[in-house]
Formats: sequence, structure tokens, C-alpha cells
Amino acid sequence: MASAGASRTRLTEALEAAFAEGLISEETFHLRMDAVLGPSLIRPADLIGDLAFRGRGLRARMTAAMTTMVGHLDDLFGAAPPSYTLLALDWSGPDREMVVGRSRACDVVLSDLSVSRRHARLICRDARWIVQDLASTNGTMLNGRRVGRCELRPGDRILFGDEQLRVD
Repeated sequence: MASAGASRTRLTEALEAAFAEGLISEETFHLRMDAVLGPSLIRPADLIGDLAFRGRGLRARMTAAMTTMVGHLDDLFGAAPPSYTLLALDWSGPDREMVVGRSRACDVVLSDLSVSRRHARLICRDARWIVQDLASTNGTMLNGRRVGRCELRPGDRILFGDEQLRVD
């Protein structure tokens, strides 16, 4: 099982390495780190998809740091950046709830038309996240199974309509 926040950690390591190698400026580094540490939805391709690592030592460090997240070394150093979206959840924070949907009033907004306006609720209780479908039109799938209410774990793949997210 993946550990909570592992993908954010790997993205941070990739950005730190890119900054150390001079691939990105300090301002760009800070902007991208804000994106890694801030929102609930993170698109890795937007943060590291434009980076091309060339140094041998860096390549070895990045291979170790990123292989799990990206899947293949070619994806990291080739033309295909990670194409999934991370649902970055705070597993250590206070109890709270978030609504996922297409409506701008939702806490997590997904623009795909297959996502209902108020598609699902994410509930954090005692450092555990639960997903609850809100009678959405196209349903909620967790790791390939339709669910009404189910506990989430890091690494899970969740489908809201046609929008696939990976839980981190």
C-alpha cells in the first residue's frame, strides 16, 4: 500500500532537483511548490512535464524518486509526462468534509461533463477518508468497483464519471 503523501513527496523531490540543476528559476520553483502543497487536485504533468533531466547523477536520483509515481523511466525523461490527477488529501488534519463535483460551489471542482454538479462527498474522520456518492448520474468507482460509500487509501484510483483521480 502506498503511503499518504508519497506522490507529493516525489513531486517535491523532482522540483528540488530541477531547481538545483538550474532547470527552473527560484520564482518558478516557489510557484510550483505552492501548487504541490496547496490544492486538493494536483496535475503532475503541469508541474514536471516540461522538465528534461540530463545529468547522470540526477537521473539516478530522479529514477529512484519518481519511478513509482510515473510508472516508467521513459515517461519521466521522454515526451509523456504523468497524465493522471492526484487527489491530495490531508490525512493528519482535523475532521472535515469536502464536496466533489462540477459546480463551482464544490470544494473539489472537476469540469468533465460526466461529473455531476454535486457528485460525491469526501469525509475525513479520525485520520480516515471516506468517499460517499451523492446519487450522481454516472456513479463513483473505486479501483474498478462501483461504490456508494467506501474508505479511501493512498494509491486508490477513483472515478467520478469519466474523471479518474489517484488518491494521495
